[in-house]
Amino acid sequence: MSHIPGKPAIIILAAGLGTRMKSDKAKVLHEILGKPMVTYVVETAQKVAGNDIILVIGRQAEKVRQIVSETHQVLFTVQKEQLGTGHAVTCALSDIPEHARQIIILCGDIPLLTTDTILRFLDDHVNANRDLTLLAVEIDNPAGYGRVLIDENGYVTGIVEEADATEQQKKIKTINTGIYCVKKEFLAESLLKITPDNVQGEFYLTDIVEIGCKEGKVVGMVVGSDYQEFTGINTVQDLIRVENIMRSR
Repeated sequence: MSHIPGKPAIIILAAGLGTRMKSDKAKVLHEILGKPMVTYVVETAQKVAGNDIILVIGRQAEKVRQIVSETHQVLFTVQKEQLGTGHAVTCALSDIPEHARQIIILCGDIPLLTTDTILRFLDDHVNANRDLTLLAVEIDNPAGYGRVLIDENGYVTGIVEEADATEQQKKIKTINTGIYCVKKEFLAESLLKITPDNVQGEFYLTDIVEIGCKEGKVVGMVVGSDYQEFTGINTVQDLIRVENIMRSR
């Protein structure tokens, strides 16, 4: 794979505890049609970024490393403490290859995401010369998800989590999928400015959106066409649902 301008590196967040799975197994190792869910995400990522993939691991790190390494060549970064998504990405910064200009951030629990969607997302981000683009999707029942706030010109101004949303904001049906494409320089700068002053005491990656807006960076979004692609797996019910969709594909 040649190093084209704007060639991305991809960070996959796979360190989560997955407490709602009610299982001793690390969440991303739960299988769908006989394959650990994280390997679907890695395969999709490799079609976009080749081997420039950094998998952030934490829960059962060695087990995840061993299983993924059997079939894929990626870099691993260990997040020793679970201090939030912003912290997880910070752990991976030093492993980003020098030539990578854009960084795509994915979650290890969205196995239905397609290569086409990521490529369209990357193209849109590069062509619009944005500092940060987030991938959003519209759903009829957005309860529980972070809502994307936009101004009258269609520019993204922030993301508000359900717990912090006003009644008016809760009516917004455009939600954040947790997938981002960010210029490497802006990512490194903005991560330094995240503070853990929230209920969870964690470093939220979503804060880089607000930081970008406040600093007058070009922040936008792409709305995915198929909400099913962004189905995250948090419970055994989710796992069964995704397995059924995967089967029907």
